[in-house]
Amino acid sequence: MDSSPYADGQPLARFVASMDAIVADGGQTEAALLERVGQALGQLVARDDWLDPRFAEPHHEYYRQYLLHADPQDRYSVVSFVWGPGQKTPIHDHCTWGAIGMLRGAETGQAYARGPAGMVAVGEPERLEPGDVAFVSPALGDIHVVRNAYDDRVSISIHVYGTDIGKQSRHVFDPATGAMKTFVSGYANAGKAPA
Repeated sequence: MDSSPYADGQPLARFVASMDAIVADGGQTEAALLERVGQALGQLVARDDWLDPRFAEPHHEYYRQYLLHADPQDRYSVVSFVWGPGQKTPIHDHCTWGAIGMLRGAETGQAYARGPAGMVAVGEPERLEPGDVAFVSPALGDIHVVRNAYDDRVSISIHVYGTDIGKQSRHVFDPATGAMKTFVSGYANAGKAPA
C-alpha cells in the first residue's frame, strides 16, 4: 500500500463530494453556485499537501492541464494547471463558468474584450496568491490571459469548470484583429482522471 501523503486523496475526495452536492442543486442562480463552489475550492487550496506529484509536473515549453476529476454527467471537471517559469496562455475563453484556486506560487490574469481594432485589456491585472479564488463565466467576463507570476519557479492552480473542460469547444483570440479560432484543450494525462 502506498504510504505517501497523496495516497488517500482525502482533500480532493471531499471537494468532489462537495461539488456533487453543489451541482445537484439545479435551482440556484449562477452567482449562488459560484459562491458555493468558491467556498469549497477555497478550502481545498487552503493547504498544499494533497496534490499527487504526477499532476504537478511542469513542461519546459508550455503549461500543462491535468484532469483530476470529471463528473460522469459532464456537470463539472477539476483540473490542475501547472505553470513553468514565465509560461502563459493565449487570449482565450471558456464558454462555461469556472473557478480558479491558487495552490502554489502565484499567477496573474488579465481580462480582455473584443474591440473595433482587436482585443483590448479590461481593468487591471489580477494576481492570485495561495488560497485565493477567482471566477470566470460568460456572464462575468470569460476572456483572459493567465500567466505564471514567477519567471524562476513553478506555480500551480486548481480549476473547476461547469463542464468537462478538456472536451469543451472554446476560442483563442488574435490580439491584433480579435479573430477567433476554435480549440479543444484536452489534458496532459490523456483525458484520464487519477485512479
